[in-house]
Amino acid sequence: MDATRVTEQPTSFERPQPGAAPAEGRGALVRAPEPVGAPALPVQARADGTPSGPGTATPCGQAEDGKGKEPPVNGPEHSQPATADAGAAHRPRPAPEAIPPQPGADQERAPGGPERRTGRGLPSGRPMPMRRDGDRLRFVGAATRRIARGLDLDEIVMGLCRATVPTFSDAILVYLRDPLPVGDERPTGPVVLRLRRTDRVPEERDTDGVLLPQAFEPEPEPVALAELSSLTTELCEVRPGGALNEVLRGVRPVFADAPAARAALPELLGEGAETLVPSGQHAILAPLRGRRRVIGAALFLRRPERPAFETDDLLVAAQLATHSALGIDKAVLYGREAYIADELQRTMLPETLPRPTGVRLASRYLPAAETARVGGDWYDAIPLPGSRVALVVGDVMGHSMTSAAIMGQLRTTAQTLAGLDLPPQEVLHHLDEQAQRLGTDRMATCLYAVYDPVTHRITIANAGHPPPVLLHLGGRAEVLRVPPGAPIGVGGVDFEAVELDAPAGATLLLYTDGLVESRLRDVWTGIEQLRERLAATAQLTGPDHPPPLEALCDEVLDMLGPGDRDDDIALLAARFDGIAPSDVAYWTLEPEETAPGQARRLARRALARWDMEDLTDSVELLVSEVVTNAVRYASRPVTLRLLRTHVLRCEVGDDVPQLPRLRQARATDEGGRGLYLVNKMARRWGATRLSTGKVVWFELHRG
Repeated sequence: MDATRVTEQPTSFERPQPGAAPAEGRGALVRAPEPVGAPALPVQARADGTPSGPGTATPCGQAEDGKGKEPPVNGPEHSQPATADAGAAHRPRPAPEAIPPQPGADQERAPGGPERRTGRGLPSGRPMPMRRDGDRLRFVGAATRRIARGLDLDEIVMGLCRATVPTFSDAILVYLRDPLPVGDERPTGPVVLRLRRTDRVPEERDTDGVLLPQAFEPEPEPVALAELSSLTTELCEVRPGGALNEVLRGVRPVFADAPAARAALPELLGEGAETLVPSGQHAILAPLRGRRRVIGAALFLRRPERPAFETDDLLVAAQLATHSALGIDKAVLYGREAYIADELQRTMLPETLPRPTGVRLASRYLPAAETARVGGDWYDAIPLPGSRVALVVGDVMGHSMTSAAIMGQLRTTAQTLAGLDLPPQEVLHHLDEQAQRLGTDRMATCLYAVYDPVTHRITIANAGHPPPVLLHLGGRAEVLRVPPGAPIGVGGVDFEAVELDAPAGATLLLYTDGLVESRLRDVWTGIEQLRERLAATAQLTGPDHPPPLEALCDEVLDMLGPGDRDDDIALLAARFDGIAPSDVAYWTLEPEETAPGQARRLARRALARWDMEDLTDSVELLVSEVVTNAVRYASRPVTLRLLRTHVLRCEVGDDVPQLPRLRQARATDEGGRGLYLVNKMARRWGATRLSTGKVVWFELHRG
């Protein structure tokens, strides 16, 4: 370091350094005493060529005889020109009390002016040397703020590169462990570093892509900095006991010309280390250490013609590496939490919607915000016996993991109750009991509806949920009048169900309150806006064609403004196609021995009426087997129903709750092969328990 090093004045709570000159005011600069016999350097020259101080001193870098002689470019960055008289040292004007003066601001070059030591202009984008500790402090503060702005891994690494290039270095290479450890987990296997990002000083171009002339003689860019990625290996394994492992364990940044770094860089960079890293102190290798372990390394590079790094620059590199590593650690933890939240929410909601007969479904789910990806809103569509379908939408109070867990339990309970084919009001009653068992403050709203495509009717029960909206085929949107009921979890409240018409071509929209309620509007205002939006959308397709279901859902979500996303949003849309009466055949059979033969004759007549005689043999055989099993144990009349849709569906109901089970019959058994034939010949088959018994059904492909 030079004898004329400039330091910042200690603040009021710092102890003065021994031997330092007394401060004249807060923010003033103090100069260390100049050694005896040290030659005085010329006074700093002004831009017009006149000396800036008294006397006849010539401008910096110019001899007295007028012949320009330049000081070496690679001289120390902290060296400062001295005045001819140490007692006449220039002191800056005191700054206001509220704004501390910037150290050395009076000696910096003006924007676009010549560089102070060489007298030549620097091209735009080329970094200025940091000559004082104050410069480094300001740079570290600005760089760490830029790094801290990143939320994910890529933003943090990019912030490190953008903050250091070209202010601190001409190029940077950032290596991170692959895979990155998360939290306290201990990674297995060898430590592997992957080149995550490289950055360098770009070439100067104008807006037309033409190279701009440099302010001084052009210097060709080294190939090593122009092709960083091509000269380095993407992956490197850190060998235990190797030189790179020792440098990373040391945590502190080191110069590239240090013995440990010279042995570690070939292991990190590969064969291109010699051509990439300049000689001397023009490169710094800084380990990136997170909260518990080293997670990577950063290599800062300067061109050979640039001033070399100094010892104080190691502290700058250490600060940058520490802030970057801690930010990467937090980003990895945040990414893991976001992944867990996404997986939790995805598993809580149905992965795909079923395709029940006579109804088409579409759904949407939006979290409250990116930072709160889980919530208590859910929707579901559950196929029921008799080609019916249960439509469910609910909302648990809150947006936390607890709300999502409660939602998952209530959704599972609703699916179980739907499988028992209970009426909608009974399903809500049992959900209310389940919520009370989960806790006293477990509150939720829910709407449960059952659609029957054969009768074109829908039965709805409500537990404190916003009412559904029915969009008719002609374009009229109607808010259904459903008794609101009390929320689930209140306890001791009876729920009431209503049965309404569900005409073919109509669309039922079930939603949560996040769609219609926000800080800017109340629930009923939002419901009215939703009704108007549905009616306006239906007008676009005409009175005879309902709007496409997926596009309708998107239109509904488009009604949300920037300030309307205060809550989760769950949306379930059902388009009622129904089943025409001409496609349904229904009979009641007495539980007698003649019932199987009667069932075969009835099925044959129905297939002949539908021009499906090619399925007669298969249907007669399967109907006979299923009806025989039902008559054997039934005490009440057996029902037989055939449905003609895209498939042929046969349903046989009886009053026995025990479900049949497929078993492999032995060679000596006289029966037990009926379900085996159904399983082999039918497209699909199944059995569902009802409150009054069960239904066994099978489907066949239409010819």
